[in-house]
Amino acid sequence: MNGIERITQRITSDAQAEADRILGDARAEAARITAEFQAQADGENKELSERNRRAAQEREERLVSMAQMEARKVLLAAKQEVVEKAFALALDRLCAMPEDRYVAVLADLMAQASSTGTEEVVFSPKDKKKVGKLAVDKANAASGKHLTLSKETAEIRGGFLLKDRNVEVNCTFETLVRLQKGPASGAVAKLLFPDGPADR
Repeated sequence: MNGIERITQRITSDAQAEADRILGDARAEAARITAEFQAQADGENKELSERNRRAAQEREERLVSMAQMEARKVLLAAKQEVVEKAFALALDRLCAMPEDRYVAVLADLMAQASSTGTEEVVFSPKDKKKVGKLAVDKANAASGKHLTLSKETAEIRGGFLLKDRNVEVNCTFETLVRLQKGPASGAVAKLLFPDGPADR
C-alpha cells in the first residue's frame, strides 16, 4: 500500500500540465457561457420599456446567476476529470514499474494478503510468464509461507488474485487503486488544485 501512496503523490507534477489544460478549456467555456447569457440579458434589457425596467433587471440577474452556476459546474467537472486521470496515471505507473521493484511490491503484497499461507497466486498471462515464479518465491522466502503459482491466469492489468478453494482475495492493482479513490480523492485534489477546494 505504501507503494501506491508514493506513486499517487508522484503523479502531481505529471498531472498538473493536464490539469492546467483542462481547467483552461473549462474557464474558456465558462467565459463563453457567461458572455452569451450577458449578451442575451443586455439585448432584452434594451428592448424593454422603462415600465418593465425592474423586470428586466431581475431577468438579467437570474441569467448571470445561471451563467455563474453553469461555470462552476464546468469547472467542477473538469477538476473531477483531472482527479480521475490522476488515478488512471497511478495505475499506469504501478503496472510499468521496473521489474525488480514490481516483483518486490508483488511479494510484499502477497505476504500481507495471504491468510492461510497456502493459496494459489493467479497473475495475468504476461505477469505469470515474466515475474510470477520470481514474485511467489520471494514472498515465500520473506514470509515463510507456501504460496504456489497457479496454472490459471486472469485478465487483469497488474497485481494478482489469491485463491484458496472457494475463497478469492482480489489484489489486482485495478482494485487497489479503485479502493484508494474514496479516501484519497480529497488529498489528490488538494495536491492538484492548491488554490482552493475541488468544487471551486
